[in-house]
Amino acid sequence: MQRRTFITHFIALAAALAAPFAHAEDKVLKVGTMSGPDAQIWSVVTKVAAREGLQLKVIEFNDYVQPNAALDAGDLDANGFQHQPFLDSQIRQRGYRIVNVGLTYTSPMGFYSKKFKSLKDLPEGAKVGIQNDPSNGNRALLLLQKYGAIRLKAGVGANGVNATPLDVADNPKKIKLIELDAAQLPRALGDLDAASINTDYAVKAGLSPTKDAIGIEDLKGPYANLIAVRAQDRDKPWVKKLVAAYESEDVRKFIDGQFKGAIVPAF
Repeated sequence: MQRRTFITHFIALAAALAAPFAHAEDKVLKVGTMSGPDAQIWSVVTKVAAREGLQLKVIEFNDYVQPNAALDAGDLDANGFQHQPFLDSQIRQRGYRIVNVGLTYTSPMGFYSKKFKSLKDLPEGAKVGIQNDPSNGNRALLLLQKYGAIRLKAGVGANGVNATPLDVADNPKKIKLIELDAAQLPRALGDLDAASINTDYAVKAGLSPTKDAIGIEDLKGPYANLIAVRAQDRDKPWVKKLVAAYESEDVRKFIDGQFKGAIVPAF
């Protein structure tokens, strides 16, 4: 009788000690992303992950600020919506302990217009909308420079130094740069001569980057989107499984078939 009681207590103690280590594979992981194309892709990732015993719940957001705040606070286990320059700027501004653990896709930013067919057609004093966050605003200015609309000061716009409208050295058409929140730019397009719009917002507004953009980034650049987790979680087994689920052939085929080159796998 005593031996049976001892064994019972031993099993109970072993289970109690093991419980803290039975983590992610046994619980539902919360992954934050943007509504639209990101959420569509993550729905496929969720199915792939489930086959490997990883349960995901995708939480959709409509701005670029909340997913990192929620991840850093522990309300999410991971997020997938941003590129490295944006993450770097968020870390500098807010002190987040968030790290990149894998790449997802490249989504080239474009300029759009309801009035003109090319950035070169912009008239004198044109009103041009760009994003008001540092990394995406920088991308917009670099794209304007690529098409010859402006010239930036030497040493800005690359190598981690984000350009702002104050860094425009030459503006031959005296373009008026209007900084707006990224989510507002599609709605403001009718009041502007042109606007830079991130692909997820462009697609939700019924715009095709490859067909409708009057200026677009190169498909292969530094702005591949990524999967982020808290630094303390980066080496946990579930992280490797999560990244592998995204970088699967099922997800690659879905991206290629669904988005027809507007979004390109980065893995």
